[in-house]
Amino acid sequence: MPKIELSLVIDAPIEAVFAVARNVEKFPQFMDDLKSLTVLERNDDDTRTVTEWVGLLREFKMTIKWTQEDRWSTEQFRDDFTLIKGDMDKMDGFWQFTSEAGGTRFDSFLDYEYDVPLIGAMVKSLIKKKLTENLQATMTAIKGESERLQK
Repeated sequence: MPKIELSLVIDAPIEAVFAVARNVEKFPQFMDDLKSLTVLERNDDDTRTVTEWVGLLREFKMTIKWTQEDRWSTEQFRDDFTLIKGDMDKMDGFWQFTSEAGGTRFDSFLDYEYDVPLIGAMVKSLIKKKLTENLQATMTAIKGESERLQK
C-alpha cells in the first residue's frame, strides 16, 4: 500500500499549532481544496472526533468524499486518524507535532489504498501525486494559519 510521509517546521509554539490543527471546523476557511468539513461526532473531552470531508480535485473537476475518526492526544500532541467510509478503500495515518527550536515540527504520515479494477500504474502514480499535494497543502495551510495567529 502506498505511504506518504511529509514534514515541515512552523514558526509558532506547539500549543498554538495543535490548537489550529484541532479546530477542524475552520479548515474550509483557509484550505482552498476543501469544499466542506462537518463534525459528525465529538466526545466530551474533545479527544475523539468523527468528521466528514469533501475535497476538490480541480484538475479533474471532481470531489472526493470521506468520513474519518480522529483520536487526539493533548499529552503527545498527536492525531491518529482512520477512514470510516469514503472514496478510498483504506486510509490511516497520523499528525505528530514536536517542539523544535522555538517552533513546531509537523510530521504527517498517510497509508492509503485506492483500488479501481484495471487502473494502470500511471493513474496510481497520479493519485499518489495528488494525495501528496493535498496533504502538503493541508500542512502548509495549518502552518500559515498558525503563524498568522502569532502576529
